[in-house]
Amino acid sequence: MEVQGKIKMIGETQTFGSNGFRKRELVVTTEEQYPQHILVEFVQDKTDLLNSYQVGQAVKVNINLRGREWVNPQGETKYFNSVQGWRIEAVQADGANVPPAAPTEAFEPATNLNEEDHDDLPF
Repeated sequence: MEVQGKIKMIGETQTFGSNGFRKRELVVTTEEQYPQHILVEFVQDKTDLLNSYQVGQAVKVNINLRGREWVNPQGETKYFNSVQGWRIEAVQADGANVPPAAPTEAFEPATNLNEEDHDDLPF
């Protein structure tokens, strides 16, 4: 799955516990009739993927939806969801992620054409 929009916020890397678990949050605002502010978590080594991005930049983020079950001390079962990012890439402002085409001057015209060769193309 993916989320596309503009970066609204990039959080600092947070480290938790004695095992050094790392997490960094990113908020992407979608560009649709009713824009959504989607919180995406990047964990462990994926936190470094955000280093070269900045607020306002248009991005496409590949995500996984994660779900957890937890039973509280009273015996009630609770469910929690998170959106976890694993890849991010910049996109052009119009939403297309297409590299620019080479100018036509960059190509040499064909010189090995033979007018006598049979052309069986129907057009």
